[in-house]
Amino acid sequence: MNSLKNIILIVAILLVLIVGLRIEKEVSAKKEACEKREALIVETNECIESGEWICAERNVRLLLQENPDDKNLQLHLAGILFEQERYEDCVNYIAGLGYSNKDFDYLTEKSRLLLHEMATLELERSAHFRLEFDGRPARNDVLEALSVLEVAYDSLCRLFEFYPENKMSLVLHEAADYQGVGPRPEWVGAVFDGKLRVPVNMMQYPEVYRPMLFHELTHAFVRAMTRSKIPLWINEGIAQVVDGSRAGKDRPEGGAPSLNALTEPFVNEKSTDNAVRLYWYSDRMVRGLLNRNNDFVHFRKFVQSIRNLGAEQALKEFYSVTAEQLLDEVR
Repeated sequence: MNSLKNIILIVAILLVLIVGLRIEKEVSAKKEACEKREALIVETNECIESGEWICAERNVRLLLQENPDDKNLQLHLAGILFEQERYEDCVNYIAGLGYSNKDFDYLTEKSRLLLHEMATLELERSAHFRLEFDGRPARNDVLEALSVLEVAYDSLCRLFEFYPENKMSLVLHEAADYQGVGPRPEWVGAVFDGKLRVPVNMMQYPEVYRPMLFHELTHAFVRAMTRSKIPLWINEGIAQVVDGSRAGKDRPEGGAPSLNALTEPFVNEKSTDNAVRLYWYSDRMVRGLLNRNNDFVHFRKFVQSIRNLGAEQALKEFYSVTAEQLLDEVR
């Protein structure tokens, strides 16, 4: 009798262990699936913020497989198709959803308008740039901007040994509000804020717009390489080294900016004198890195490492220096 009780007890214990292991396995699997989904969402947001539309589309479609009726994901996918210059796909996708809202109406209207404008200007789609217009630029101005940018694009690909998989957006505008992105200080010319925004009237001055386009396109490359995980002083310093705009210029008057000021967006600076100082110090700090090691391959690897290491860790590993130490040297 005692033997039977012992057997029953052992069986009961084994059953509890089996059920417990099964529950633990299910909990672990759910936790792993949840962690994978969170990682996918984080990567998707990074891809969207840095304009990596192929990555963003792939991830959003995966998320939609789990939640096909998620309206926020649907809007993201429509926007991603638009940003890839797939205007017909964007319009058809929105139409197939069976409902609309003001965001979808905007994307549909804008897609049709851009298709019409491209046809009116008799423009072929560029190999590396997606065009938008604010106003009615002349066809020759558009072709000139594309010509300069394509030359700059090839040069930067060779310089950084980096070939972006996504097209870069170019907005040629006439309005002072930069197609809705808000007013800018008077000292600002062209802007890169995820898109290259170029005032079309600059196309009359080759000595101005050519280095400016090179400068702003460098920002686009740096953003694509680092997913925007880069302090402004490095980003602006690289662009100035590439375009040569401040080489040999004297130190501007006034005190040195703080490291925090050199990290925040420069377009928030309303004073032209302060902006000049920010750009000059950024240029000298990046040149300080190149003076430590003038091998551009080494510098290129440093820039590309920022995406994973972060700026401060990359500075220490590649140049054995901190940003504050670099700023002190320039001071």
